[in-house]
Amino acid sequence: MPAARSRRGGSLHRLLGLSALMRACVPALGLALVLALGAGHGALAQDKPAATAPAKPAAKPAAKPAAPATPTMAPPPPPVTETGDVAYGAYQRGLYMTAFRAAVRRTQAGTDVPAMVLMGELYSRGLGVPRDPAKAADWYRRAIKEGSADAMFALGMMDLMGDGIPRDTKAAAQLFDQAARKGNPSAAYNLGLLNLQGEAVPQDFGQAAKWFKVAADGGVPDAQYALSVQLKEGNGVPPDSVTALKLLRAAADQGHVTAQVEYAIAIFNGDGVPKDEAAAAALFRKAALAGNAIAQNRYARLLSVGRGTAQDKVMAATWHLMAKSKGLGDPYLDGVVASLSPEDKKKAETLVRAWGASGSLP
Repeated sequence: MPAARSRRGGSLHRLLGLSALMRACVPALGLALVLALGAGHGALAQDKPAATAPAKPAAKPAAKPAAPATPTMAPPPPPVTETGDVAYGAYQRGLYMTAFRAAVRRTQAGTDVPAMVLMGELYSRGLGVPRDPAKAADWYRRAIKEGSADAMFALGMMDLMGDGIPRDTKAAAQLFDQAARKGNPSAAYNLGLLNLQGEAVPQDFGQAAKWFKVAADGGVPDAQYALSVQLKEGNGVPPDSVTALKLLRAAADQGHVTAQVEYAIAIFNGDGVPKDEAAAAALFRKAALAGNAIAQNRYARLLSVGRGTAQDKVMAATWHLMAKSKGLGDPYLDGVVASLSPEDKKKAETLVRAWGASGSLP
């Protein structure tokens, strides 16, 4: 259901920053992630001709990536319902009052679990009605009594975040577990994060990998990335570089920016996959457009020497200046900027200002 996909992606980062959850609570895994990313960047730099680029960048971008190196908690998607459903059709079109009225009629007519979950969703987000977490929780509990995995997950998120109700991580973990066992991939992913964190449940990297796999099989890109990292480093699971790369690509294909950067490094260097500089450049550009400073730096280097893409020193300078504004310096690329004519340097600076004003390039 399209709405479920957009709901998950649209709200992902407002609920819980992954760096706050995982880097602080699971330093061993956080270190592995940083080391994995850092090693990849070194390999890319060394693969460039020594005459045009230094073997190692002066800064270590992995220490402060523009995008989190680990995933965030996933919010609940609206439940999938039958085609032609008036309430959900209205919800998907943004007609929230119409959706609310239709859901009320359905709940008054009898036990209607999807309508109960929709009521919870509308109250929890204040869509068409004043936001009321207590009423949202009540509707989710009614749906849970009827076995709804989506309601279990939604109420679990409220418990975890203390969203209008007292924060209760143990209750959240129990609800995630119940929903995950019913096949809810987002619940499985969040349960995996809690196993990594060791809050509310014992810290267990093996259990985390188990639930990440369930979520990855369900198409959750953050889970695909997280499991890829565990498999690459052998955290709680036997190392498996082949499967790790497959998962990394799957996450990258779904737009996971950090996965795009790491997979681009792999295919640029031919590390476990066929070498393809053009595909690597395209992926770096995608991640660069998403605002990732590491991707901006790497794409700038490729543009500066024409590796995988046509040489364009003005655009190389543009991407470098954008990465530099985020704290990622590079003396080699500073030299590229310095070599430009005043006119070309002005072009690059104009493009950077346009990016700063609109978040896109003209």
